[in-house]
Amino acid sequence: MNRRDFLKDTTVVCLGLATQTLTECSKESFNPKPSTNFSIDLSDPKYSDLKTVGGVILVNNIYIVCTGQSTYLALSNICTHAGCRVNFNVTNKDFVCPCHGGVFGLNGYVISGPPPSPLAQYQTTLSGTTLSVG
Repeated sequence: MNRRDFLKDTTVVCLGLATQTLTECSKESFNPKPSTNFSIDLSDPKYSDLKTVGGVILVNNIYIVCTGQSTYLALSNICTHAGCRVNFNVTNKDFVCPCHGGVFGLNGYVISGPPPSPLAQYQTTLSGTTLSVG
């Protein structure tokens, strides 16, 4: 293979890989809907983290955040950039996407990185000790 053919073939391969990478990173944002509505009993010890403002739990792929004495926020655990599952960072009290480093605050809003929009938010209703999400 001569130098010209080598450069031509290498350029084609590199352009193909670059196009594939850019396509994967530029997927349109989306806000996935929960698969089912659900309720939890806040008196259950496994949900004790929700007794403290800033406490977070993950239920049915939805993060529930205690935002006040009796107020809660339900957020999707799917990043709006590329669809990866975000993780809760206990130390920084934020959500981090492991795919491209996007960071979301406890309110679901983008703090940094490539996500184009906040995490999807779902309605919560509190009745006694029952918190409904849907």
